[in-house]
Amino acid sequence: MATATFQIWRGTRESGEFKDYTTPISDGMVVLDAVHQIQAEQANDLAVRWNCKAGKCGSCSAEINGMPKLMCMTRLNQIPLDKPVRIEPMKTFPLIRDLVTDVSWNFEVKKTIRKFKPRKPDAPDGSWRMSQADVDRPQEFRKCIECFLCQDVCHVLRDHHMHGEFIGPRFMIYTAQLEMNPIDADDRLPDLRKSQGIGLCNITKCCTKVCPESIHITDNGIIPLKERVVDRFFDPLGRLFRKFGG
Repeated sequence: MATATFQIWRGTRESGEFKDYTTPISDGMVVLDAVHQIQAEQANDLAVRWNCKAGKCGSCSAEINGMPKLMCMTRLNQIPLDKPVRIEPMKTFPLIRDLVTDVSWNFEVKKTIRKFKPRKPDAPDGSWRMSQADVDRPQEFRKCIECFLCQDVCHVLRDHHMHGEFIGPRFMIYTAQLEMNPIDADDRLPDLRKSQGIGLCNITKCCTKVCPESIHITDNGIIPLKERVVDRFFDPLGRLFRKFGG
């Protein structure tokens, strides 16, 4: 039977190290299968977070050979097994133990974003009229499973630790989902400019690259929001038009 070796991070935020585990593998296995097998047979106290094992809950986010991925969606036949497979926790968030990180900061950020605020109905029957294209545009962002892999790979958070100044790509597309909703009437552009740090994103598209739902985070979400902020606050002609043109 074929085997593979996995280097798994063991420890807490205070101290830890990588430990090697060799385990049998078979066709169709994903990284999470191997981790569960190691947990059952060799390391009963291994801490790992998971839930659906179907790529829809976002719980099993980790870094596999240095790349943020979902363990349940990373097949062993997609990665080289001639050398140990390195599995470690996401680096952008505080480590709890082993492969489990504290992602609660993300939920606190979400609370700060202005909620959906419907405009007044524009039809006599109390409903709204809108084009299908306007409905379809923000729908892409609703596919997000909040795995926070995009947050993990974002250099503003990962390397510069600017969690207090930047909400990250996940919440940029959450904001875009609201801003582009044809029924929403609230205005989030001042928040994006000031407290949420949209200017800190330099659109490297690393967040788009790691998204398991293939959401075009940068092109369809962040860039359009940047354009709206620039048009509102930095376009001199636009400001003159709003001032004198009504």
